Amino acid sequence: MHTTTAARGGIASRATRLVVAALLAVATVGLLGVTASDASGSRGRLDVKRERFGTMPDGTVVHRYTLTNARGMEVKLITYGGAIQSLRVPDRHGRRANVTLGFSDLEGYLNPANPYFGCITGRYANRIDEGRFTLDGVTYQLAVNNPPNHLHGGNVGFDKRVWDAEVVRTDASVGVRFRYTSPDGEENYPGTLRTTVTYTLNNRNALRMRYEATTNKATIVNLTNHAYWNLAGEGSGDINDHELRLNASRYTPVDATLIPTGQIAPVAGTPLDFTRSTRIGKRIRDSHPQLLIGRGYDHNWVLDRHGSGLELAARLKDPRSGRVLEVLTQEPGIQFYSGNFLDGTLVGTSGRTYRQGDGLALETQHYPDSPNHPNFPSTVLRPGGKYDTTTIYRFSTD
Repeated sequence: MHTTTAARGGIASRATRLVVAALLAVATVGLLGVTASDASGSRGRLDVKRERFGTMPDGTVVHRYTLTNARGMEVKLITYGGAIQSLRVPDRHGRRANVTLGFSDLEGYLNPANPYFGCITGRYANRIDEGRFTLDGVTYQLAVNNPPNHLHGGNVGFDKRVWDAEVVRTDASVGVRFRYTSPDGEENYPGTLRTTVTYTLNNRNALRMRYEATTNKATIVNLTNHAYWNLAGEGSGDINDHELRLNASRYTPVDATLIPTGQIAPVAGTPLDFTRSTRIGKRIRDSHPQLLIGRGYDHNWVLDRHGSGLELAARLKDPRSGRVLEVLTQEPGIQFYSGNFLDGTLVGTSGRTYRQGDGLALETQHYPDSPNHPNFPSTVLRPGGKYDTTTIYRFSTD
């Protein structure tokens, strides 16, 4: 094609303008903190990706699923324990950080010292007194893995199983459905329990967890997620300046082994009163007997519920970053654990060690040791029945 000198000049001018525009776009992308992968659409739509995370000693492959939405939230889930390995959300200035404690590789999760970071806990979350309960006239002895009690399902609970996984998508969310079948007698629990836990992320920065289970024999079930949160960013220090509100005017006091006494007591007048938003560090060093037993907060709060649907249970805020976490649940209780037993021996995803109080857990649940307290809501599941409960972790800024 023949062009005149003037035409060639016009083409060159337009080419120059295109180059300048491209350079300005690159500069703008850099200023906004948008990466190449962001520009490809991972921030502009709901998406899920799968990758290999590691291999178990028996050769089983552990996968990691990454969920992303249009508002910059990213959730990484692994098939080992169905755990939340990482969760990144923006602060009030749009800067993203990982706000949950975890490990950068599978070896960290296989470490016997792993304090249940981000995992599904079951068959029975929390403690059972001396690992013993009676159901329909039969007494079952479970593992005493937290002497003198049973904790979070035993020696090899749901947190230490590799779950089957499949991607789920709707017009409004994307997620992963985890499945695990626990055979009759596993960890000495009765009944074959078929369990499904489905995590879904939407564009409102809400991570929904639906727990479902059925059994072929009467058993007990209490499932939760054991994520540790630090809204300032994982590895950034302690959570003492976080402000917490719990919609609970009562709690279940514990004995010296952290087993509920059976009493349901008011929080009013105690350092366990979070009915108004309160700085966590304000009273954590009080000499109240319950705080001495737990070395801080490690208690079940009885939620002030008004029905059977999803209700707000907790609101956590980090004033420095402006990040807010709201917990909505159908469960009757929530365990607030202030990371009292983190001791600096574990290195997290940031490459920093975790020390006492560097993260907190808000575990929605039925009450600890319910099978041994007839006045507590029942955790018995029978054939023909269905365990079906949902909890939502919803993130925003203030």
